[in-house]
Amino acid sequence: MIININFKDTYPPINLEDDFLTMTFESPQKDGSNQLLLVKIDHHNDPLLPNVYNLGFGPPNGQGGFLDDVRLKHVNIHRVLSTVLFHSLNFLELHTGTAMGIDGSDDLRAALYHHVFRSNRAYLGQFFTATGVDWYVRIFRDGRYEQDEYGYYIAKPRPELFDYRRTRQDLYRYYIFRLNE
Repeated sequence: MIININFKDTYPPINLEDDFLTMTFESPQKDGSNQLLLVKIDHHNDPLLPNVYNLGFGPPNGQGGFLDDVRLKHVNIHRVLSTVLFHSLNFLELHTGTAMGIDGSDDLRAALYHHVFRSNRAYLGQFFTATGVDWYVRIFRDGRYEQDEYGYYIAKPRPELFDYRRTRQDLYRYYIFRLNE
């Protein structure tokens, strides 16, 4: 299935914070109901990825967050994802110098985000520069892996411009996009 992103075909916000950190909207479901969705943006606390905010969305969990493990059957998934990405565009325009990151909570969602970036390369490229991030653990010349004081391996991000030739069998661990300069 091809996902078509179109910022002129989005759902209207029901609630929108002034700083754009949260927004809610309703998405019609195939069973005839409407599902309230929460779009939430939080600062990504990784000093090696400065000024990155994490984007997430899903049904509200009643505690200020959202459920990211619910399988919904949207009438129009194109419009849902367009709404979420359009909200991200507005956030990035309001908070200049920042970037947005998105991480699938499972392989299926990560594959969906990868597919959205690949299949909408020309359209999204009008607004965003996409970056894919993999993590690595440094190996010293003596064959030891870099560890912290507790013996845990230190994973460091390795961002690169999004490689549109990568398939869903070679997903990035994290997807970052920023406004074109």
